Amino acid sequence: MKRAARAAATGLTALAAVAARDLLQREHTLLRNFPVLGHARYLLEEIGPELRQYLVAGNNEERPFTRDQRRWVYASAKKANNYFGFGTDNDLEYTAGYPVINHRTFGRAVPTTNVHTGHDVDLPAAKVLGAARGRRQAFRPASVVNISAMSFGSLSGAAVEALNRGAALAGCMHNTGEGGLSRHHRHGADLTFQIGTAYFGCRDEHGRFDLQRLKDLVAGAPVRALEIKLSQGAKPGLGGVLPAAKVSAEIAETRGVPEGVDCISPSRHAEFSDVDSLLDWVELLAEETGLPVGIKSAVGDMGFWRELTDRMSRDGRGVDFVTVDGGEGGTGAAPLIFTDSVSLPFQLGFARVYSEFARKGLQEQVVFVGAGKLGLPDNAIVAFALGCDMVNVAREAMLSIGCIQAQKCHTDTCPTGVATQNAWLAHGLDPALKSVRAANYITTLRRDLLKVAEACGVEHPGLIDSSSVEILTGRTASRPLHEVYEYVPGWGLPSAADREEIVRIMTAEAPQGGSAPPSPDAVG
Repeated sequence: MKRAARAAATGLTALAAVAARDLLQREHTLLRNFPVLGHARYLLEEIGPELRQYLVAGNNEERPFTRDQRRWVYASAKKANNYFGFGTDNDLEYTAGYPVINHRTFGRAVPTTNVHTGHDVDLPAAKVLGAARGRRQAFRPASVVNISAMSFGSLSGAAVEALNRGAALAGCMHNTGEGGLSRHHRHGADLTFQIGTAYFGCRDEHGRFDLQRLKDLVAGAPVRALEIKLSQGAKPGLGGVLPAAKVSAEIAETRGVPEGVDCISPSRHAEFSDVDSLLDWVELLAEETGLPVGIKSAVGDMGFWRELTDRMSRDGRGVDFVTVDGGEGGTGAAPLIFTDSVSLPFQLGFARVYSEFARKGLQEQVVFVGAGKLGLPDNAIVAFALGCDMVNVAREAMLSIGCIQAQKCHTDTCPTGVATQNAWLAHGLDPALKSVRAANYITTLRRDLLKVAEACGVEHPGLIDSSSVEILTGRTASRPLHEVYEYVPGWGLPSAADREEIVRIMTAEAPQGGSAPPSPDAVG
């Protein structure tokens, strides 16, 4: 009894101390008016996302990824049953902008058996990257699905390693992001080395671009392409800051910056100042390294794209690939106004950019890459129909290695160790195990893309044309995708030669014989 009385007295004393502090402080009106009890409000605010995620929100209410979308990624990553039963719970009749894929009763494509048996699906790109401009190291990407740019620094070393190992297992490429090429990127995957405004990994002691350091870097790593980052969907037009506390010795060495000092990325490049000098720089990098060189950008002012395509059509200089990032992209922390309202969403932005190239007859010379929630099959199919040759996945890849959408990427307190430099949180992420899950997710996405392509009667998702997708405009009406974005017949498809070659590759690789197992049993 005495022990209980002492505990009660201690508790009451603690509550009285909290109440006294609440009454005396001036920062929070709520706590002054409702001492002690007011703290419940701040607790609920803190755990609100978790309450909505697990107890309140419906299957299609959460953003940026709904419960259904996360469930599909998680199940795919674990090779669990990723089917859904009892029909869709999307409100198709009233959702303007909802895409509907038109399957065909008869098509030329013969369904491949490996799509249904759970084996890995090889799905190479329909174009050869760098071939149009004769780059010495031109190549056909082995996968139409690749891991998008996420830097070591924004992600933990364990997360980067898991993604790189997973990319190697899945036979796809891994974009380094603008934070340089670290030891965590060296676990077997082919790389796209991204060059940002701060030239991390290829800069001199004064922060200027150093061509020789770039050449030395790519000579000692499996870099297959260079991507010049102009902007990204999460923070278009902004630079970046990695706070001093996150700039460890390893990150400092990787980026070529001082340890323990704020690491700043400017909002603009210093090596070029207009389209003309940009193209000069592209050609310099391509000539010196032999690699295909492309640009990554969110879409805003279309004047840049018109001038770019004008100059490419006139004098032969040009980029080998264009990565268009939608405004719905989100792997970078940014002010709310930028995440919500700056740069066009993917479909609208990509269609405008592709149209500029197509009007000048350049679309077959460039490999188009899409990014911005395209790691979901329905979004990816629309991207391919619009003219994408490949898609990059970022947050979906993060989900596959354990991200739970806690939305704490900018706080360094990611509970799953994915987007943090906190050693304690990162140690819980096992790169060997999570790499398998990343690979499972990528191969499952490729499998589903191939299944939908065959439902549309073609052998490859890159051969799905814009007439195969309709966009609902209301309860009783829809418009074909090519009408929505004013595409000319033939836009969105590779050249006839590329189409012929990818069909040859796909039909040669398709296994013969066998039968598909039945789908998981339905209930009812």
